[in-house]
Amino acid sequence: MRYAQGRGLTDAERVARERARLEAVARFEAGETNRAVAAVLRVTDRSVERWRRQWREAGQAGVSSKGSPGRPKLFAVQMARLERELERGALAHGWSDQRWTLARVKNLIGRLFHVSYTVEGTWRLLKRHGWSWQQPARRAIERDDDAVERWKKEVWPRVRAPRRRATAGSSSRTRPASR
Repeated sequence: MRYAQGRGLTDAERVARERARLEAVARFEAGETNRAVAAVLRVTDRSVERWRRQWREAGQAGVSSKGSPGRPKLFAVQMARLERELERGALAHGWSDQRWTLARVKNLIGRLFHVSYTVEGTWRLLKRHGWSWQQPARRAIERDDDAVERWKKEVWPRVRAPRRRATAGSSSRTRPASR
């Protein structure tokens, strides 16, 4: 990962890095060497080499910040539509049951908005907007709860074998005879 714990940069850190790159550009224009620029800005020579190449190829725009790479891909209007579609259920969107898996939500976002998310990114998006995972109750439609309770009270006590207590001489294993 490029940054510790994959967290990326905050807006303040991004601004500070851009300020350093722009300072480097001013020093390039003044004719300073990469090594001198790296020493003053306290960065690596490789970073300065990369900045100088970007500056040569695209001018000051080449070293300017491109903004946060983690910008939300869906606008508020799109998120509101996604929530409405999720509330309609998975059956309404062609799946065979009502379960919304992350993969299904990811596919729905792709179909509706032509935006690609990873499964993990889909989870983060939903979590950020107050959605939580749901564990469906795995019960048969035909289940009769009254019959289950009756069975537990009447049949199970008769079926369950009583535990036997082991006594000192009642071991079922035989010991080898001593010679």
